[in-house]
Amino acid sequence: MNTLKTTFLLALLTGLLMAVGNYFGGTTGMMFMLVFSLGMNFFSYWYSDKIVLKMYNAKEVNKENAPDLLKLVANLAKSANMPMPRVYIIENSAPNAFATGRNPQNGVVAVTTGILKVLNYDELSGVIAHELAHIKNRDTLTSTIVASIAGFITMVAHIAQWALIFGMGRDEDEGAGSLVGSLLLIIVAPLAATIIQLAISRSREFAADETGAKICQNPKALATALKKIEAYAMQGTKMQQAQANPSTSHLFIINPLSGAGSFVSSLFSTHPKTADRVAKLEQMA
Repeated sequence: MNTLKTTFLLALLTGLLMAVGNYFGGTTGMMFMLVFSLGMNFFSYWYSDKIVLKMYNAKEVNKENAPDLLKLVANLAKSANMPMPRVYIIENSAPNAFATGRNPQNGVVAVTTGILKVLNYDELSGVIAHELAHIKNRDTLTSTIVASIAGFITMVAHIAQWALIFGMGRDEDEGAGSLVGSLLLIIVAPLAATIIQLAISRSREFAADETGAKICQNPKALATALKKIEAYAMQGTKMQQAQANPSTSHLFIINPLSGAGSFVSSLFSTHPKTADRVAKLEQMA
């Protein structure tokens, strides 16, 4: 179900990209946007893992300095029938974790020192299994494509905005209706792209919860872990104050910038409500 929803939303986002290109540049503009977005995807696909790991000063661990963690990851990777990912630790007291890597053969799981202290063995297993699910489901590739398309739509809208301000590309025969249409597209297109992007992100979190629960065979432990991690995020811990970057918040199992919000704010959230995720996991249990 989540896969079908993601496919539909991705197709909708791609259609929006083509529509924006066609409106501002005709067929040529539409093709240019497609080619440009593919180039952006290629760069992100190959280098996003290195960028985010460096951003959080993550250190790769080995059997000498983290034998128990590596053994846990190896056992879960075996259960998931996937290659052993590289494992990194982030020196931070806020409990959290994320996965990255362009494919299962180049997967990376990163955990904070805080999560190793806060969660028990079963809960940590659930979190690691969730991150392995992201790698197994190739969610990094999906989020890269989605972010590239949404980002480019926003960039084009900004260019069009400045073009209207300075009168570039205006035609004397152009009617008021065309101008209004341009203004609406400049405002609505980036907003729609962002909403679709975030809806895809939330859909992939639900899918990773489900797959992760099957990998660790303990949905309740993952549910408990989610509640604990959110509790720390809501308190505004060091992760939020010093390290959390909004551009990478979607990677973490719980958004480190989490906060209580309304229905409207939930539309602009990278993650589903933790209560909803916990409810689904408890149903699985």
